[in-house]
Amino acid sequence: MGMITMENYLGKIGISEEYLVALISYTASKCFGVAALNNADKKGGLLSFFKKADIKGRQGVKISVKDNKLSVTLHISVLFGTNIAAVTDSLSHKIRYTVEDKTGLKISKISVFIDGMIE
Repeated sequence: MGMITMENYLGKIGISEEYLVALISYTASKCFGVAALNNADKKGGLLSFFKKADIKGRQGVKISVKDNKLSVTLHISVLFGTNIAAVTDSLSHKIRYTVEDKTGLKISKISVFIDGMIE
């Protein structure tokens, strides 16, 4: 993984992609209704969607950077009986707040894919 570099009045600041993915994974794992982060590797085909990652895993998070703004994609499973719209809304707000607060980077887009439900 690479580094994301931004400039401010202090100079250049480098933030590793690994740190950002870990921060987003941890934040997602603490959100109400999120049961697991799922592997969304396109190489794995449909089988990758059925393999549940450990909640501490990072394979359910993908990030990209364009014009110094992050785009975040998450693949999750939710707890059975939870309101999916409420979970995704809460998750998006929590991730946006945490990343912007901890790093100063702005997020342009957060995409959340619900791959499954866990009882």
